[in-house]
Amino acid sequence: MPVLTRLIPSPVVVDIRAGALDDLASVLYDERISHSGKIAVAVSTGSGAKLRERLTPALPGATWYEVGGGTLDDAIRLADEMRSGHYDAVVGLGGGKIIDCAKFAAARVGLPLVAVPTNLAHDGLCSPVATLDNDAGRGSYGVPNPIAVVIDLDVIREAPIRFVRSGIGDAVSNINAVADWELSHRVNGEKIDGLAAAMARQAGEAVLRHPGGVGDNDFLQVLAEALVLTGISMSISGDSRPASGSCHEINHAFDLLFPQRAASHGEQCGLGAAFAMYLRGAHEESVYQAEVLRRHGLPVLPEEIGFTVDEFVQVVEFAPRTRPGRYTILEHLDLKTHQIKDFYSDYAKAISS
Repeated sequence: MPVLTRLIPSPVVVDIRAGALDDLASVLYDERISHSGKIAVAVSTGSGAKLRERLTPALPGATWYEVGGGTLDDAIRLADEMRSGHYDAVVGLGGGKIIDCAKFAAARVGLPLVAVPTNLAHDGLCSPVATLDNDAGRGSYGVPNPIAVVIDLDVIREAPIRFVRSGIGDAVSNINAVADWELSHRVNGEKIDGLAAAMARQAGEAVLRHPGGVGDNDFLQVLAEALVLTGISMSISGDSRPASGSCHEINHAFDLLFPQRAASHGEQCGLGAAFAMYLRGAHEESVYQAEVLRRHGLPVLPEEIGFTVDEFVQVVEFAPRTRPGRYTILEHLDLKTHQIKDFYSDYAKAISS
């Protein structure tokens, strides 16, 4: 008998709205998540710690763990501390580093994770990947999807605006990532998951085409939903392909070549995506993406994040080496230094006209 359906790994609860944190206890004590009410809550020393006092009365069965950073050692230490607690679930409350630490630790001890992000800086809040600093620099580790995602838009509005801008760049870069995936499918026969690609692309398009701004609740709702859908798309495909292409290779190259000067993840991905769209010949789309990113306060030229043109050319030339085996427009064109300079000159003129 043919298989007519498939199971899609996704959270059992996604609650995105103003005031969502007020109902966190009812989400956690849902029988699908916690039978006993015993939960471990991993919090940051910043935004998460500020919410601890507010949430403690509603979570009497919780044990709170402060996580100092976003390293592999921090995540392993958290897992070891939680191991003897006999908890039903783990809650990650804080920014991206804390969510990733909590995801890794929860996977290590075999517990489901509830993600409660305090900013929208990138799509890691619902992805099956934990990105953690390690002795070699930074590593990506496969983990299960969160069992629930709770995003309080009131909390998101209190975070520095640069986090929202970063999330915008990360979401919009999906469009370029999917285009790279489709390119590899045409050229190399790489298998493409149509559902994952559609989810990621439409998530990016929803943010790109939305008329609102970083201070609007409607826009924040769409951005949060887009980042959650992007994370689920990666679970469907089984890798980061729906949301990571030449744009992310450029981002990784910034981080590796200039670790002390790199901008935010989303800023670099957004810039990389707009430039990569120009490389693939989608000039009108590239210009439009640059216009939208600028409207939201994101950089679209390297000097806007403190890099010279020559340094950006160096980044683009190095970028394919950051993801061996991944085929994008950068690998397809295999550009030499002078060719990158020429493309960049044309790109800069196009988005400035």
